[in-house]
Amino acid sequence: MYLTMNRFRVKTGQEAAFEAVWKNRDSQLPQVPGFVAFHLMRGPDREGYRLYASHTAWESEEAFIAWTRSEAFRTAHRGAGGNADLYAGPPELEVFSSIQSISA
Repeated sequence: MYLTMNRFRVKTGQEAAFEAVWKNRDSQLPQVPGFVAFHLMRGPDREGYRLYASHTAWESEEAFIAWTRSEAFRTAHRGAGGNADLYAGPPELEVFSSIQSISA
């Protein structure tokens, strides 16, 4: 399992617009080989922004890298720079490899 996480600092008052961008985008993920799951998470209010995180699980690092080089990636991210006014800074990408997994 390979997890990618982006943290977003969304300006106070822009939460609904940010969420609408994500809910209305053509993510392309379900058709991508190696894709496992995606979650957009709303976090705490901070001074001047609300924290959000997107988590995407992949079968492997190779599957993630292949996606970032694909036409599906370019389609999903087309126009992403047009929403810069929603953010209190750039997103922060973090990636993790699984060393243990426990399921229900």
